[in-house]
Amino acid sequence: MPRFVLASASPARLEVLRKAGIDPVVRVSGVDEDALTAALGSDPVPEDVVVALARAKAEAVLTEFDDAVVVGCDSMLSIGDELQGKPHSVDVARRRWAAMAGTSGDLLTGHAVVRVVGGRSVAVAVGCSSTRIHFSEPSSADLEAYLASGEPLSVAGAFTLDGLGGWFVDRIEGDPSSVIGIGLPLVRRLLADVGTSLSELWADSGNQ
Repeated sequence: MPRFVLASASPARLEVLRKAGIDPVVRVSGVDEDALTAALGSDPVPEDVVVALARAKAEAVLTEFDDAVVVGCDSMLSIGDELQGKPHSVDVARRRWAAMAGTSGDLLTGHAVVRVVGGRSVAVAVGCSSTRIHFSEPSSADLEAYLASGEPLSVAGAFTLDGLGGWFVDRIEGDPSSVIGIGLPLVRRLLADVGTSLSELWADSGNQ
């Protein structure tokens, strides 16, 4: 029975999976995202970027396992013809929110599922989910308090749906789990593509 491996340090992704009946093994890939993105060329298709990053993360850790499905994910916000990852600083997050407030963007999450047998990849399935995000206009005081919390600095697009940032999202069109970081419906389909079912993984996690 394969183990479910999450190639991500994201606590939000881990929480989504646990609430959905999967207790994954977590391995952080350490992929150089900036270098990989640069290698894709000067004007890559946004969906291709997040899928390439997701696949690189999954493939970076697969040799550690004998029998597993390894899942990698990467999220970015596409808004105003710009693809945005994590801002990492208050100043960058503030500038992004100045452009985002009262507008809409697409949260893109690339997914890669790799079936591993004997420490080798035997099947790979990839896909990208896109969810339309409609942002509200936080007051200056609320935005500064949000920035000071540190939450938006380490998340794609400088916002969260399941945390403090949820106060500033008017609505979404698409899969909410994908906005949090891992799209359950898409992962289910990708698991099937590599010959793995949820029932197997639920059983491994003690949910059957």
